[in-house]
Amino acid sequence: MFKSILAAFDGSEGSEAALSKAAELAILCGAELTILTMYRHHSVLEGSMYVTNADQPDDVDAIMSNHAKTTAEGGAALARRAGCEKIRAFVKGGPTARTIVGFAKEHDNDLIVMGSRGLGSIEGYLLGSVSHKVTSLAQCPVLLV
Repeated sequence: MFKSILAAFDGSEGSEAALSKAAELAILCGAELTILTMYRHHSVLEGSMYVTNADQPDDVDAIMSNHAKTTAEGGAALARRAGCEKIRAFVKGGPTARTIVGFAKEHDNDLIVMGSRGLGSIEGYLLGSVSHKVTSLAQCPVLLV
């Protein structure tokens, strides 16, 4: 049925539920599970609103990238505990919805699984949710959990 499943994972409760479902589907289909964790560029002002290392205030992107890497590794560990064996985890920076859709197309994922609500941001309230944008832009099926 599915050969390559992409799970968008941000560490939120909703994305954990979606990752669990993606792992279950990957096991049932014998599919590869790809986990994608996103981060976006933050200005120093925006970065000050997040947990950052005070010794490196100019390196907010590196801090966010490292946090995303840790989150992706945690997602891979969750999928392994669920019994999934074919797992790859990636970290990408950029506009979340478009990057998820572009990544899925580039890696020939034939299903995107994601939580209906993630960690979110004020941008999500003003411009619409990431899950809504992904369902609108994706060329493959999208499962919202």
